[in-house]
Amino acid sequence: MSGNYARFAEVGRNIVAVGRNYRDDATESGNAKLEPPNLSLKPASSYITEGTLIKIPKGCSSLHHEIELGVVIGQKGTDTSEGSAMNHVAGYGLALDMTARDFQCIAKKKGTPWDMAKGFDTSCPVGKFIPKDAVADPHNLELWCKVNAALKQNGNTKDMIFNIPYLISYISQYFTLEPNDIILTGTPAGVSGVKAGDVIQGGLAKID
Repeated sequence: MSGNYARFAEVGRNIVAVGRNYRDDATESGNAKLEPPNLSLKPASSYITEGTLIKIPKGCSSLHHEIELGVVIGQKGTDTSEGSAMNHVAGYGLALDMTARDFQCIAKKKGTPWDMAKGFDTSCPVGKFIPKDAVADPHNLELWCKVNAALKQNGNTKDMIFNIPYLISYISQYFTLEPNDIILTGTPAGVSGVKAGDVIQGGLAKID
């Protein structure tokens, strides 16, 4: 597997976001475990890199942060088996799935897609690419999010309902995953609102 995956946010085509994939978040939001996984798509135009300002979409009065482990794809795959799924992983990246919660609530009530809530410009801030070899166990990573230095989210990927091989296998049954695509694997509990001028920080622990 070769490629300049450090530029995944510049050249990646697909951003697949997995909803309610942490047990505590599903409980907190009052949602039962979803079978199959709940998926949404973000356009590549939603990418920004760390340090870039997040734009609040017009008309949004409830913008929420969702800290997530992103899985960067390194090998094209269609209908990939769980057993071979990790061979398709190039590495990882910390990401925020910024969500216009008021837009999402309206869409849920109407039964319409979540595109406006999830796919607006700057809705996918990402950190630097982390090579696969630098992560001993992606299913035992602590991830956290602070807003104005106050800890809001503090979880561990071991609490994901659907693990990475399952997600890659499931998603690739419907969407061909290409090199530099990213899967946002869900967020732990503690999601909260942010407003203009707030500073959001995120991090991963247990990286070699």
